[in-house]
Amino acid sequence: MGLPGLAVWMFVCLYASVVGYPNGKVREACSSMVPCHGSSPQLSPEHTITVNGTEFKPGDIIEVHLSGPDFEGFFIQARDAEHLDRPAVGSFVLTDRRRSQLLTCGRTKNSAVSHTSKVKKKDIKVYWVAPGDAPKRVQFLATVVKKYRIFWVKIPGPVVSQPDVLSPTPPLDPTSEAMSTSHPVSYISKPFSASSCGITKFCIRNPTNCDPGSASCFFLSFQQEESSVFIEMSGPSEGYLAFAFSHDQWMGGDDAYLCVNEDHLVHVSTACLKKRSHPLLDSENPLEDISWRLADGILQCSFRRSIRLPAYKGRFNLDNSYYIFLADGEASEGGLLYKHRRQPLVTDGLYNVTGLPQDIGGSRAPRLIKAHGALMFVAWITTVSIGVIVARFFKPVWSHSFLLGKELWFQVHRMLMLTTVMLTSISFVLPFVYRGGWSQQAGFHPYLGCAVMALTIFQPLMAGFRPSRHAPRRQLFNWFHWSTGTTARILAVVTMFLGMDLPALDLPDPWDTYAMIGFVAWHVGTDVLLEIHSYCLVRKAEVIEDDRVQILQSLTSAEAEGRLFKQIVLTVYVCGNVVFLVAFLIAINQV
Repeated sequence: MGLPGLAVWMFVCLYASVVGYPNGKVREACSSMVPCHGSSPQLSPEHTITVNGTEFKPGDIIEVHLSGPDFEGFFIQARDAEHLDRPAVGSFVLTDRRRSQLLTCGRTKNSAVSHTSKVKKKDIKVYWVAPGDAPKRVQFLATVVKKYRIFWVKIPGPVVSQPDVLSPTPPLDPTSEAMSTSHPVSYISKPFSASSCGITKFCIRNPTNCDPGSASCFFLSFQQEESSVFIEMSGPSEGYLAFAFSHDQWMGGDDAYLCVNEDHLVHVSTACLKKRSHPLLDSENPLEDISWRLADGILQCSFRRSIRLPAYKGRFNLDNSYYIFLADGEASEGGLLYKHRRQPLVTDGLYNVTGLPQDIGGSRAPRLIKAHGALMFVAWITTVSIGVIVARFFKPVWSHSFLLGKELWFQVHRMLMLTTVMLTSISFVLPFVYRGGWSQQAGFHPYLGCAVMALTIFQPLMAGFRPSRHAPRRQLFNWFHWSTGTTARILAVVTMFLGMDLPALDLPDPWDTYAMIGFVAWHVGTDVLLEIHSYCLVRKAEVIEDDRVQILQSLTSAEAEGRLFKQIVLTVYVCGNVVFLVAFLIAINQV
């Protein structure tokens, strides 16, 4: 070793001897596995490494268990048994993120495991995933720190071999123990079946009646077997699937069950949900007969639990009725769960999964939010749009027709606009009723919604003070009336664009965006067509007579001549709006 290298090594060891590695970040020791604690390692190990098998194939998962008297720190690797001085091989997956963490040694990610703190521990369990280029024989090694100056380096563990290798019997070590041959989990061979749903199984499917083997089906089933319930859950997810029993339709104080994909190894565990925070995983797992499968982007897991678990705090009795949540989302490589990307599916009522077998669906959008979206679409796609067209282009057409003492166009316009105010006001209240207050999760949508609501109320109030037709301020009123209404319509469209993709509603992408763009283009196109038609009538009137009074009289006559054309355009426009509205309402009903 050259002088610069020696100096660096001495600095690392001297620095580490002062601060140690209480947080387990021991990457400097990846090669030697020696903690720089300023003392020599012990000779006779007190701790042992056991595994749950003697053979492996690339992609297989081996359970590795380190145990012994209380220890503070540890460092586990797997290496080529024929060349123990070479870098670590394979990768690890954690079972307890509070006591262990993954480290990257060399170019192999997650190729080592170490402690997270100095808290004393008696055992550590992790899983080793065999790489595709694994050597024929692999040996597990561990460094264990009992106290700062009492530690053992490279405690030899079992050797596991690929099937085509005759593995010689290793010399007996005084610390070695017999290896268990039981697997921690079993593996599901095919997609779940829904054939027994409603007969012997209680099932939840989304979309309703979907096939659990399809790439878009979320499936959850419960089947009572004497004093236990066998549970199956599957769905398209690369991260996690979870379901929970709840006393209400809000997160918090719930009994949750998670299937989490950590680097192609699925962990099934129970957890408690505390309001809108990360689930708190239980230290003890009451689940039995755990199985899982990852194939074609579909995550499957199944397990059994007793109907009653009095010894486990937070576990609900399954012979009672609950709301049932079903959620999916992404998970980090260390198993950290991210917030679900969309609203969880929630049953529309309380259900007893050990009662009468049923085959039900669920909704990812609460009913109040669905009603909010539906009413807003009715108001701002149909009533307000038609009302604006009538007021802008049908004054001359319907000027000689009266309804209840007023011109027909005015009565139709006023009725549609008052309907818009009523629908918008009702819809505006619903999210506050659902949330119980202001939502901090909806971005700009609620702020713009409040602006639209304010303009919607201001518009009819301003209309109540409308000056007479020939008053000097009538032109000013007309300008304010038009600008307020136009601003409200523009903001309403922007607000609907933002609201369609919020988790509480989340209409299908990208269909919702294209449909809304289509509606805007439909409305603008109709408006432009009628403007061109009106311009042509004006030009026709100008040709008839140059006198201003004659122009206005001729214009009125020309507008009357275009009555049939405008009525056809209005009819087609209304039909188109109804088509857009029905499409949006169907989409809302299906989420």
